[in-house]
Amino acid sequence: MAYTCREFVQAGFEEIGLASYIFDLQPEQLQSALRRLDAMMADWNGKGIRLGYPIPSTPQASNLNASTNVPDWANEAVIANFAIRLAPMFGKTVSLDTKTTARESYNTLLARAAAPIERQMPANMPAGAGNYLISEENFLSPPVDYVTTGGEGVLEF
Repeated sequence: MAYTCREFVQAGFEEIGLASYIFDLQPEQLQSALRRLDAMMADWNGKGIRLGYPIPSTPQASNLNASTNVPDWANEAVIANFAIRLAPMFGKTVSLDTKTTARESYNTLLARAAAPIERQMPANMPAGAGNYLISEENFLSPPVDYVTTGGEGVLEF
């Protein structure tokens, strides 16, 4: 089961030393931290790292209890990088271990998000001798211009 926004926010606070079992976090602090988490996830989404996080259309539309749909392998990256963004709000310094974890897990996200760009051959490219068994045409079929909807797939009518 995926983390909720509240669980990511609480884990970020724990990472910087403000655990909820020791410190009473005010609702305003939780909402402010949630806006920071939403901003980070929107930034990653813009960079092509799509994890399924529900990015709200306005800051007021964000919900602490919403399920994030972030895969399990990305939780550590979200928590550690969120803690680094959260620490200056509370005058905290992040430990070297947290910074190292954040960098390594972010590199893992980048590696998983990297996909080679699909390339089609132009229509004037000769088919070659091996393609005569499949088709009697002398040239490859023209490229297809897909209109994509992002990382989710091809838009079909």
